[in-house]
Amino acid sequence: MAKDLNKVQLTGRLGADPEPRYTSQGSAVTTFRVASNRRWKSADGEDHEETEWFRIVAWNKLGEICAKYLTKGSRVYIEGRMQTRSWQDQEGQTRYTSEVIANDMIILDSRRENGGGGGGDFEFDAEPEGEADPAPAPARRAPSGGSPARSNASTPAPRSSTRPAPAPRAKPSLDEEDLPF
Repeated sequence: MAKDLNKVQLTGRLGADPEPRYTSQGSAVTTFRVASNRRWKSADGEDHEETEWFRIVAWNKLGEICAKYLTKGSRVYIEGRMQTRSWQDQEGQTRYTSEVIANDMIILDSRRENGGGGGGDFEFDAEPEGEADPAPAPARRAPSGGSPARSNASTPAPRSSTRPAPAPRAKPSLDEEDLPF
């Protein structure tokens, strides 16, 4: 039996600050809207642009992270699933809304581009049930250049019958680019 797939991947900018709330059971839920642009050139050479707005819902830890680090104008990558809900309005009409239930968010802009607000180059994953990893992990970056350090296998290490105690390791210094805020 074949499996079905409901997966959304999009990039765009937030149209407003996220709106965090909590359910009566204490679960965090944050909603925000992301605008994703599409540009193309028609056969007659005319440039066109179209903007599609997506309503994003992030639950639990991912919702708290979105509320804390995202602001209006933040450029983000969102991954999740599409969900359509229906409800009755005050006049008794059935209304529908489609939204992306996020399970992954990556801030794409740097701190400088975002006016010092959100982090930059950081990825936040959510478990399938909507819970995020306990600590955000920085996204991997490509090396800045040069060749990687190599061990010289042809030169044997000196042997000693008594090994000195290992020196305490210094704490690595954190560069401003490595901070998640």
